[in-house]
Parts: sequence; structure tokens; C-alpha cells
Amino acid sequence: MLRRLYDWTIRMASHPRALWVLGAVSFVESSVFPIPPDVLMIPMILARPSRAWLVALVALVTSVLGGLLGYAIGALAYDSIGQPILESLGKADSMAEFNTRFNDVGFWAVLIAGMTPFPYKVITIMSGWTGMPLATFIATSILARGLRFFLVAALLWKFGAPVRDFIERRLGLVTIVFIALLFGGFYLVRHL
Repeated sequence: MLRRLYDWTIRMASHPRALWVLGAVSFVESSVFPIPPDVLMIPMILARPSRAWLVALVALVTSVLGGLLGYAIGALAYDSIGQPILESLGKADSMAEFNTRFNDVGFWAVLIAGMTPFPYKVITIMSGWTGMPLATFIATSILARGLRFFLVAALLWKFGAPVRDFIERRLGLVTIVFIALLFGGFYLVRHL
């Protein structure tokens, strides 16, 4: 079954609408969706290495736009729902202290989450929730997501055939590592 899913993803990666699908996945992943755009990006670049930079650019632009949606969710939902609940529980003061601490290191939080398997949507929502300056959030998101997506594109463009051979020969191992990284990110979110 895993082999069929992989083969289907490779076929879809060369589909004429693949960039649109990547853009949609990248956009919603930055605010609500649990699957990272790499799932589509990697096979798209492996299928057509000449489009590596375009694929990375689409993922970058739509991810940052999706991050703005996540920021808005954090900013709007906290004010209308979260804050009254915390005030009724007597926790509004501790949230103000958390907001200050998060914004003191917010650049690094956005940068690290944007470049790693850590769920980026958590940071986008927290950035809006804590009132991180929007310009800092946007600049850091562009830097982090750009580094991540263009590094992946560069590696796949340069070493595409060997990487594809490695993935195809060790598909089970690659899948296990990817899932472990994904769940590791979720574990970190729960326990931070």
C-alpha cells in the first residue's frame, strides 16, 4: 500500500495542477492543517527537477500567506474567546507575563519552527495571540520558510536521482523517520 501511495504521489507531482495543490496545502499547513508541504514538494521536485526553484517559491509564498492567517486566528480568537476565559479563571496576569516572554524570543521561535519539523502553525497562532510585531513575524517567516524550502529544493535539484533511488529502495525507513519527526514535533508542542 505504501508503494502505491508513493507512486501515486510521484504521478500527481507532475500533474498540471500540482503547483496549485502544493500552494493550497502549504497555505493551510501554516494555520490549521497537520501535513507539511514537503509531502508534495519532495516528489514534485524529484519528478521535475527543472522546476525545483518554482516549487520552493510557491511553497514559500503560500506558507507565509497561510502564516498570516494563523497569526490572525491567534490575534482574533484570543481576544474574543481566550482572554475572557482566562480572566474568569484568574489567569490573565500569567498570560501577560507569558506574552512578554514569548515576544522576547519570538524571532527565534518563528525561525526555528519555520525551518524544522516543529508544527509551524503553532507558532503562527501563538505569534498573533501574543501580539508579536507583525513586521517581525513576516520577516522571520520569510527567512525561515525560505531557508527550509529552498534548501530542500537545492538538495533535491543537486542530488535528485540518488535521493530518489534512496527513497525508493528504503521507502519504509524514510516513512518511519518522517512520521517520527512529525509526531516528535507534536510531542514537543504538547510538552512545552
